[in-house]
Amino acid sequence: MTQILKTILYSMTTIFIAISLIRFPDQSLEASIRGLNLWWEVVFPSLLPFFIIAELLISFGVVQFIGVLFEPVMRPLFNVPGTGSFGWFMGMASGYPTGAKIATRLREEQQLTRIEAERLVAFTNASSPLFIFAAISVGFFQNASLGILLAVCHYLGNTFVGICMRFYGKRKDRSQQERIDETPNYSIRKAFSAMHRTRLEDKRPLGEVLGDAVVHSVKALVMVGGFIVLFSVLTKLLFLTGISALIGQFLGDLLTFFSISSDFGLPILSGLFEITIGVQSISVVQDTLFLQAVFVSFILGFNGFSVQAQVASILAKTDIRFAPYFFARILHGLFASILTILLYKPLYIDRKVFDMHVVPVHLDVPENTWSVILEKLVAIGPLVTIVFIGFSLFLLYNRRQN
Repeated sequence: MTQILKTILYSMTTIFIAISLIRFPDQSLEASIRGLNLWWEVVFPSLLPFFIIAELLISFGVVQFIGVLFEPVMRPLFNVPGTGSFGWFMGMASGYPTGAKIATRLREEQQLTRIEAERLVAFTNASSPLFIFAAISVGFFQNASLGILLAVCHYLGNTFVGICMRFYGKRKDRSQQERIDETPNYSIRKAFSAMHRTRLEDKRPLGEVLGDAVVHSVKALVMVGGFIVLFSVLTKLLFLTGISALIGQFLGDLLTFFSISSDFGLPILSGLFEITIGVQSISVVQDTLFLQAVFVSFILGFNGFSVQAQVASILAKTDIRFAPYFFARILHGLFASILTILLYKPLYIDRKVFDMHVVPVHLDVPENTWSVILEKLVAIGPLVTIVFIGFSLFLLYNRRQN
């Protein structure tokens, strides 16, 4: 019976989307182009270097080297092997869905158990500093000082999620205790031995390793681009058909009950589907910056269904389950929101007052460095995208010929 209901639900939803596309072709095309431009100019060129480097570091054994060194930190704090530290750092540096991509690769390499991989995915998919400082703080709010508050609450909340998830599946993951007992000592020599052994076990020549890194990275990013376009169109269709307005009205009434402006209802709903649209909508609501920051923190922690769909697609080829990640996203949103409430005064109000009393020092550095980085990325982004897609197609063609 459950499967029959799922079949009806899936088919009716798909039919509804198809009819909506026929009913609103111009608006759907506009939304599709907007999502494609975001992927084309920013997402692909900004994530590609991290994806390629991650593949190479795993292949050359550097992740094993890092894992041995960070085992004393990662195991007691998050209950994952030291190799998980690589996914944690890369996830914070490059943004989602890098953490899921790395956790999947580590699981495929048998460096993590399924439970450990699910713990790792739960706290390694964070927003990138480029998005928080350039797009949100400078681009949407025209307030660079807000970026410090949002970044601290976002990454600290993510760390709290990892600490909470360390207790997940503890009874089922029996093999971890054996691994701990086998590796009581940690040293540079042991770390180097693990790295060297891992590199020797990979029999591929250097050229093939580089080619595989590029091809796998481009494939993953093309999938990410598809989801960005899909959810951009879906969000627009929900708005055009009035469904967003109905749900937004319900959320607005719920917010009014807590003496919060109902104008946040629709922007929050948009943010639950797609982060960029939601945050941009919240930034134009005529209300206090404090409430705007709290809701933005929640949306950043929740990731949005668009990012969650990307992560689900990446995890689908392994035995890593999606449910723990989804639960962690709710936790992250709540932690980040609470931290924003607690830290708004010390990290934003007090900091602005302090900055007003500091004598300005003139340096040859742009005022909004993150904004400048984003502008440069948008300028060269399409060229990077074209070059690497073409290169990956060339590699795939050569493999088929051989």
